Amino acid sequence: MAGDLVLSIDGMGGDAAPDIVVEGVALAARANGGVRYLLHGDADRLNQLLEQHEAAKAVCEVVPAEKTIGMDVKASQALRQGRGSSLWNAVAAVENGQANAVVSAGNTGAYMAIAMFRLRTMEGVHRPALATRWPTMKGGYTVMLDVGANVEADAEQLVEFAIMGEAFQRAVSGEERPTVALLNVGAEDQKGHEEIRAAARLIREARLDLEFRGFVEGDDISKGTVDVVVTDGFTGNIALKTGEGTARLVAQLLRESLSSGVMATVGAAIAYPALRKLKTRMDPGTFNGALFLGLNGLVVKSHGGANASGFAAAIGVAEKMARSHYREEIARNLSRLARAPAAAAGEAS
Repeated sequence: MAGDLVLSIDGMGGDAAPDIVVEGVALAARANGGVRYLLHGDADRLNQLLEQHEAAKAVCEVVPAEKTIGMDVKASQALRQGRGSSLWNAVAAVENGQANAVVSAGNTGAYMAIAMFRLRTMEGVHRPALATRWPTMKGGYTVMLDVGANVEADAEQLVEFAIMGEAFQRAVSGEERPTVALLNVGAEDQKGHEEIRAAARLIREARLDLEFRGFVEGDDISKGTVDVVVTDGFTGNIALKTGEGTARLVAQLLRESLSSGVMATVGAAIAYPALRKLKTRMDPGTFNGALFLGLNGLVVKSHGGANASGFAAAIGVAEKMARSHYREEIARNLSRLARAPAAAAGEAS
């Protein structure tokens, strides 16, 4: 197994860790071979759980960690006191070259802070971005970023997000030429604030290797109008939480309607196969696995409340990214972006 891919797992991160984490690793291990796991955390507890999951036990190495970072710990506190924790050690394994990627369902702020501190950003990246996948009417998904890592972003940072998001989408979907657009209040060129309009101009002037489609509006995200939607973290996080809340509302209204009477219950029984398919499509776990893009290492964030299949989906994202060439693709376009201001100055003179 010396040539296998190695994933570093925070065994203690998440609302239902470590049980869900180990079960998720077991599901991933059964689905995909050629992967080994470094499982960081309470060694006694993790080894007990592995005894219940032979598929995971065969490919896991438990790495003892002295402590756990709680979900309510502030990022600054995690940096001061997190050394030796399961999250800290899981990230360090990527920095030290022991693993190809790290996955955690733990505290997002602490995770981001530790990953930034240990791994730093790629050359040419001003700020990392958090990218996630959003189910669409077309049956696939749209990648959206940033969804919370940066409250604000200037034009150049938005272009960096576009470059990173496009490479992420290609790696996880296999789409050869993902389409990219900037989220705006209208599709017309004159719409939106100056930063968003400047980002569109910069993408065109830099002649990046992107299939750029200009601006899209909020309803285009779930329509699947483009493959990658780019925005700042403030707007992206609000859109993401609104979408999740709407999905829960629809699910609740559907349950209430289908249990409102005898005939509704009979109808629900008849429609069960279709309803089960709908439930799978609406399950956030199906698209679980956000990525901190722009770091010198692969850092995947699972939803804190993910179930085992959701955590396995996050592991799947880490595996696909680790087997891709996305870092090289990002580097090429960042190089073109870096030359754009100089080229523009030369034209002006």
